[in-house]
Amino acid sequence: MDKVVASAAQAVADVRDGASFAVGGFGLSGVPNTLIQAVYETGVGGLGVVSNNCGAMDSGLAVLLSAGRIARVTGSYIGANKEFARQYLAGELEVELIPQGTLAERLRAGGCGIPAFFTPAGVGTQVADGGLPWRYDSAGGVAVASPRKETREFDGVEYVLERGITTDFALVRAARGDRHGNLVFNKSSRNFNPSAAMAGRITIAEVEELVEPGEIDPDQVHLPGIFVQRVVALTPPQAVDKKIEKRTTRKVSA
Repeated sequence: MDKVVASAAQAVADVRDGASFAVGGFGLSGVPNTLIQAVYETGVGGLGVVSNNCGAMDSGLAVLLSAGRIARVTGSYIGANKEFARQYLAGELEVELIPQGTLAERLRAGGCGIPAFFTPAGVGTQVADGGLPWRYDSAGGVAVASPRKETREFDGVEYVLERGITTDFALVRAARGDRHGNLVFNKSSRNFNPSAAMAGRITIAEVEELVEPGEIDPDQVHLPGIFVQRVVALTPPQAVDKKIEKRTTRKVSA
């Protein structure tokens, strides 16, 4: 099946208000910026986002966040995103913070049809006991707090039950992809992209290089095409547009 669509705009044309998204990337690495921009241009809002972080500077999910299009974020890291922090503390944004490894496994589990699993991460903390502020009110009080989760002991060790995550859509970026949706990620851009792709009911991949079926060695495939429904081939300028969050240089000696 040829899953290539003509443009990013066409790929996200059926997105509606209130849709949920799993989005790949870590910091600015492997972020599907072209697809995120296409979602922004649809004008939809009230979105639920599951991603490690919510963009940085004016890149990635920060485009949707700054426009007030995101209602809820499930992630691991706020970082230096001041607008994210401002919206959260002002009660404009609901945020569920999750241990990073747990987030990755919840996405993978959802994609594999596993409804829940037990993990030791978070036992003895508010992750398991509940009470983490999900949403503040305008006065700085806690309007919505995380619930207590089920715990169970196995072989003398306590574990907490975590639910698998599935979303309406997933947006990912790959270095190479074929028309069947088989994807290869480049180095650190592999990060959350495979697990995010697995969690989406409709997964859309933007690829820097589109190749024909059979051109990718099956042993080199990082994500099988069974998890991908739509493929968007990036233009050369889009493929090389990769921002650097913090640039460190040194003076060249004479």
